[in-house]
Amino acid sequence: MQAPAGDKSGNKSGKKRRRISIRRIFELTIRACVIASMSFGVSFGFLSGSTSQAANYDPQNFAVGVSALFGAACGVIGLLMSRMRLLRAELRELEEKSEHLADQNWELREAEERARTFLEAQGDVIVRRDAAGLITYANDAFCILAGRMRDELIGTSFAPTLVEQGDTAVTSDGTKLHDQRIETPDGARWIAWREVVVRTEASTQVPSTEVQCVGRDVTDRSQAERALADARDQAEAANRAKSRFLAMVSHEIRTPLNGILGMADLLLDTPLAPEQTTYAKAVKTSGDTLLSLIEEILDFSKIEAGKLDLESRPFGLAALVEEVVELIGPRAQAKGLEIACYVDERLPERVVGDAARLRQVLFNLAGNAIKFTPQGGVTIVVEPGIWADEVSIQVRDTGIGIAPDQQERIFREFEQADDGATRKFSGTGLGLAISKRIVERMGGRIDVESTLDYGSTFDVAIRLPPEFDATANTFTPPDLSRSAVLIVAPAATEASLIARRLGRWGAKTCVVSDEKVAAALLPERRWDAVLVDQAIGMDAAREFMTGAAADVARRLVLITPAARHELPALKDAGFTGYLIKPVRAASLKARLTGDADGFEQGAAVIEADDAPVGAPDGAKGLSILVAEDNDINALLARALLIRLGHRPTIAGTGAAAVESWLSARAAGTPYDLILMDVHMPEMDGLEAARRIRASEAASDSPRTIIVALTANAFSEDRDACRNAGMDGFLVKPLDRERLAAALLSGGTALAA
Repeated sequence: MQAPAGDKSGNKSGKKRRRISIRRIFELTIRACVIASMSFGVSFGFLSGSTSQAANYDPQNFAVGVSALFGAACGVIGLLMSRMRLLRAELRELEEKSEHLADQNWELREAEERARTFLEAQGDVIVRRDAAGLITYANDAFCILAGRMRDELIGTSFAPTLVEQGDTAVTSDGTKLHDQRIETPDGARWIAWREVVVRTEASTQVPSTEVQCVGRDVTDRSQAERALADARDQAEAANRAKSRFLAMVSHEIRTPLNGILGMADLLLDTPLAPEQTTYAKAVKTSGDTLLSLIEEILDFSKIEAGKLDLESRPFGLAALVEEVVELIGPRAQAKGLEIACYVDERLPERVVGDAARLRQVLFNLAGNAIKFTPQGGVTIVVEPGIWADEVSIQVRDTGIGIAPDQQERIFREFEQADDGATRKFSGTGLGLAISKRIVERMGGRIDVESTLDYGSTFDVAIRLPPEFDATANTFTPPDLSRSAVLIVAPAATEASLIARRLGRWGAKTCVVSDEKVAAALLPERRWDAVLVDQAIGMDAAREFMTGAAADVARRLVLITPAARHELPALKDAGFTGYLIKPVRAASLKARLTGDADGFEQGAAVIEADDAPVGAPDGAKGLSILVAEDNDINALLARALLIRLGHRPTIAGTGAAAVESWLSARAAGTPYDLILMDVHMPEMDGLEAARRIRASEAASDSPRTIIVALTANAFSEDRDACRNAGMDGFLVKPLDRERLAAALLSGGTALAA
């Protein structure tokens, strides 16, 4: 039986120690003999000289000499014994070191053996090759993979037969990663290789490099990935089918809904009894609710199908936030709520991102805040985030709040904080789910902090980098460092944000909720401006103005859009100007720094706002061809266009639309614009648009503007319309304002 490697090394080290001990004992014996011979020679010579007849023998001197010689001999012997003790100690130390080194050597060999067995037990394939590609080491797993013995592989350039090569990646430290499908005795297997360059010591003591390849059999993983890929493809196909189904259903619902909402609008424009007006408004409200549900479901289906495409275009951040607050303001004011916004001026005026999706998120959050707030107000505060180019948007309300155990659930689809059978608030529970998906798709996050009965704060943080080629900001904050402004408002929601903005502009502000307290403060110091919320009441405002406030140069009143009819009375009460709530930063600056009469400027604005939207420039309006197969929708489009001052012509099919367009062009009275329904019998709107474009190209005639009318709101439907040669895209049900805007813009306005 072969002795273990550890026992062999121990025997060799023991023999070496014995040889060293024998050599040292021999050297010590020789030295002792030499010293003894020298001592004997000196003593013999001394005795011989002292006993010689020629010498003068003195017994006393003889005794002294003998004693000296004996002492010298003892000293030499003592030195020799001390030296022997030192040598023995060194010998013991060397023996201990030798034994320690032997133990370490044995442990290293044991560790090497354990590492080798560990690697073999792992089943990983390990092979090393030199610079020439020859195998210098191969473990048992590689031998099994190759189907050869180790002796047959060492020194050869053997490589398994390659069936398929995967992608290759190289890490920062130079490690090469790639997958290969190779032939083995057990069939084709997928091996994930990890190749790294290692340094070795060659026999000539010159460092050399080798490539160590470690492979792992990942055939099962590859098969699982392929199965997952197949399942993903099937799921995507199912999603596409679901999306097309939703598109078809939404089209079928939107088509009659277009007629319901449109006819309700037309009915409300006619003289009605109060009871009839109530019923017509109820029909329109129900239709709007159904339309909102359809749009939310379509949005959610697009997000689930991965079709939420984000745009990256420059837009004005402050303008977008103020527009959202203005559009949703009437809903809040109808409930008696305050609504206001504040955009920090440290943020860039123009940023890059998807303005439409951000507007959708703000509408959802602010709409929810208004719905769940019975009293108080809603604010939107936009400030710089904690990271570079990050924008923090906080939507705060003073509503009913959300319980802690419900705050995570409200972001799930079809979930609400109040989900009982007797819930007070309606809704689908999709708004927050869609908002969360959009924010996360934009690379941001959305959180909520809420306390029951005290309100909620939704915090949205997204990255909106500034516009790279942006010119200087069009809005320059005024310098109000020497101004003092008194704000009189019963509610602090908007007043506090106005005071905050004025403070950023350098003004000293004071917010008072009671007009009597404000009247007492007026004589205390000089005030450059006083802002009074019309909510304190007409009598209180008139009394306040006729008092001490008459000495203030700028006396502004804050009113809602619905209270514009009270402007003449407010002017007579002593106010020098007014601001519409929610207050825009530009309007506030203009009122506090401008010299013109605020009511004169406001009158011009009112006239511009009250002008009929979409009114044509000419007396005859536009000649418009409407291709619509649904009689109700055709009647609605005809009525809307006539009310907007245009001259519509109805065609029931795509073929009839093409024929009518050709006839009008041949008669020298071509149409100015075509409203083309996409889904029609015989010939759809896409094919009709293609034929019109082909005819224009063949005859080199002017291009007629074609705007698509469809209930499908998916991006592929919009792309199909563009590819067919259409210029615009309007989603049913038709809205008077959107239709008028599309006609004014030449038909290029696309519906969101």
